[in-house]
Amino acid sequence: MRLTVIGTGYLGATHAACMAELGHEVVGVDVDADKVAALSAGRVPFHEPGLAELIARHTASGRLCFTTSYEEAGAFGQVHFVCVGTPQRKESGAADLTYVDAAFAAIARHAAKDALLVGKSTVPVGTAARLANACDAEVAWNPEFLREGFAIEDTLRPDRLVFGVESERAETLLREVYAPVLAAGTPLVTADFATAELVKTAANAFLATKISFINAMAEVCEAAGGDVRTLAEALGYDDRIGKKFLRAGVGFGGGCLPKDIRAFAHRAGELGVDLGFLHAVDAINMRRRDRVIELARELCGGGLLGARVAVLGAAFKPDSDDIRDSPALNVAARLDLDGADVTVYDPEAMDNARKAFPLLGYAMSLEEALRGADLVLHLTEWPQFREIDPEWAGSLVCRPRIVDGRGVLDADLWTAAGWRFRALGRSASHRGGVGR
Repeated sequence: MRLTVIGTGYLGATHAACMAELGHEVVGVDVDADKVAALSAGRVPFHEPGLAELIARHTASGRLCFTTSYEEAGAFGQVHFVCVGTPQRKESGAADLTYVDAAFAAIARHAAKDALLVGKSTVPVGTAARLANACDAEVAWNPEFLREGFAIEDTLRPDRLVFGVESERAETLLREVYAPVLAAGTPLVTADFATAELVKTAANAFLATKISFINAMAEVCEAAGGDVRTLAEALGYDDRIGKKFLRAGVGFGGGCLPKDIRAFAHRAGELGVDLGFLHAVDAINMRRRDRVIELARELCGGGLLGARVAVLGAAFKPDSDDIRDSPALNVAARLDLDGADVTVYDPEAMDNARKAFPLLGYAMSLEEALRGADLVLHLTEWPQFREIDPEWAGSLVCRPRIVDGRGVLDADLWTAAGWRFRALGRSASHRGGVGR
């Protein structure tokens, strides 16, 4: 089939490349000429494992191309996927649909009358129905469920597909688009517009709630003398609960969960439904950042003024250069305001971090970040951070003191090497020796 993808950010670029991988002819459309030029040359302006190679292969084969022309895209595609962003409105927390509305209006002006316009962006419930009433062409909704770092796998081999459709024709077209995925046995849920939209927002709300639940339990463990890692392990054996998303730490960030739960709560309120528990989920998440700073102060004797702090991590998660609502950078910036001498290191997100937080210090390597540090904060779970040799690290720092904000480091190993070790969700009795 001939497909177009409107918007070539993280979602759109991934979707375009994966649709080409499935055998379709694809045109990606973006108003940013520089981005279109980069993608046309096989360069991806963000980090996602395997995506640059996939785009380069399919642009070279002629199966995938990029343009700034809606007219060209409208004439080309049978099915048009809208993959633009829905940022958060600061004043209300609601989703800003400016880009979604503009993209639908632009492609609808140029698309054939029998074209199908498919939304993939995460939107408040009711958006698809409103757009369907405003467009001459037929509308469907096909929410995305991508995890950064696993986006290609999640597109080509998803847990499920959801089609929000109002006609058999729309379902038939989407089945044709995803024929190889469905042939591999991927479950398909066909739903009305509202339910399809809610699947995405409800999924993100549930995951955020599960993360904040175990972080709340971490607070209880710290107060009561427990170990949240052991608690999470025991809970995870219950099939009704499961082990995923039960790792306590500094909390979630990124461009999806924080904004999506706030937008969901706002939209529910407009509909007369109280989802106040999502505000508590958000508050617990932000509270864990406060706790990292408290532990930093404790290890530094109550004050951070002049202390050299090495922050390991800038991206909100490993295998990404996405710094949106990054817990690591939020903590780093707040420590800087408290007078600490902060040095940040991340394997992939340094350029983005420098642009957003130009006043922080940055190291070119892990060794440079650690050298002379009075305190180390482990805040993004990159494999190279998990695998640090504490003896080697101890030879570089000024004072061997560390806060494990991701709950994955071996306390016994670090304390045996002479480090003062603290971790979220573990009381003093579970943190190992005090070191020097």
